[in-house]
Amino acid sequence: MLKRLLTTATLVATLGTALLSGAGFQPATAHAASNMVPDYEVKLLMNPSAVLGSDFKLTSTVLTTFSMPTTVTKMNVAFLDTNAKNIYSNGWSTRIRKMEGESDFELSYKKRYAIANGDITAALTQANNEGFDSGDTNYEAQVEWGYQNKTLSITRTKSGSKSGYSGMDLPSLSDARSLMVNNAPDKFNNWLYSGWGTSMLQTSRYYGPVLAKRSIGTWSGLQLYIEVWPILNAAGTGTEYVVEASFKTASATTASSKHDELIAYLQNKGWFLAQDSLKTQLIMDRY
Repeated sequence: MLKRLLTTATLVATLGTALLSGAGFQPATAHAASNMVPDYEVKLLMNPSAVLGSDFKLTSTVLTTFSMPTTVTKMNVAFLDTNAKNIYSNGWSTRIRKMEGESDFELSYKKRYAIANGDITAALTQANNEGFDSGDTNYEAQVEWGYQNKTLSITRTKSGSKSGYSGMDLPSLSDARSLMVNNAPDKFNNWLYSGWGTSMLQTSRYYGPVLAKRSIGTWSGLQLYIEVWPILNAAGTGTEYVVEASFKTASATTASSKHDELIAYLQNKGWFLAQDSLKTQLIMDRY
């Protein structure tokens, strides 16, 4: 009798397994989306006293070295945040930018994650856990690779227009708020609670603006950008010039090797400034 019961139980278990694994029935399985795949932007500072002339433009030696024309592209940049910097303190930055030659304003909503001990995967996983995964193609992931520090940025970029503005002018604060509110993506808007982002923007002010200039050339087979940013100094009495050289690549290996090569190259020229680039932080602190 006992043997018969055991045999029956075995048959039931076998039949159940076959049914579960057979065609027409698939057990529910949770498939988490994979991490985003970033590109890389290496950003290194140059010594302004060594690379800028008395007119605060790149010297002819710098331009010639990187095959850069004398013409530049202007960029007028400002951030929007509350007086208490609620947006920035939650790891976000909301920026409006006017690029020379472009008719629309560029609106960007960027979430930053610190990369600890060089562990890019950990930062991507944290971003994934907070809703930024490979399935969301509206956002772009980028590792900003500075002198010593790395930061993961997840950015949603949009464009917006307002009539009545020309040249390099940014819109008035009320118009800028309207553009940023109307284009706010859901992840930003609902970060802490439903409508959080737009409620912050509705009481925001300008941090900036800063009118920067970009030169484009080449170095070691890569397109190289050098930007000159005139930022209010810490005392609020004058201007501090931040000069940043940068290049982009889809390869982590290329980013790593060329990062070190560019540092050595700039050091050899006497142009390197051994600090991490913190343009956004300087603007948020000083304006």
